[in-house]
Amino acid sequence: MALLKSIFTWWNGATFGALFTIARNAKFVGSDEFGNRYFECRTNRESYDGRKRRYVTYRGYAEPSKVPPDWHGWLHYTFAEPPTSAPLKRQVWEREHLPNLTGTLYAWKPKGALGRGGERAAARGDYQAWTPGEDA
Repeated sequence: MALLKSIFTWWNGATFGALFTIARNAKFVGSDEFGNRYFECRTNRESYDGRKRRYVTYRGYAEPSKVPPDWHGWLHYTFAEPPTSAPLKRQVWEREHLPNLTGTLYAWKPKGALGRGGERAAARGDYQAWTPGEDA
């Protein structure tokens, strides 16, 4: 089943076609704390405006928000050197990078959210709940 998943689905990591292309044309540059692996083309044959093409293969589910800021900057040519050779300077006020947690157990749930019990503060002002069948 895992073999069929890797052949036909792109969201469960890289497909065989992508892995073949990367293995043939690119060199490994580094990996991040989430297990994602980053590559850059060896030649300018597949380049954009003279810039070598860059790839990421995700560990597990292909979720772009799992790419940390330093690698995101390298992938989008903001930084010339990858974070393995020129690490991004962290400020003391910066938090650690987290992927998008929407739809997971760790997603933020505000007061009144159904996942948090559904209790919300009473409405103030001129708000009155509508009941079906009542005339306005």
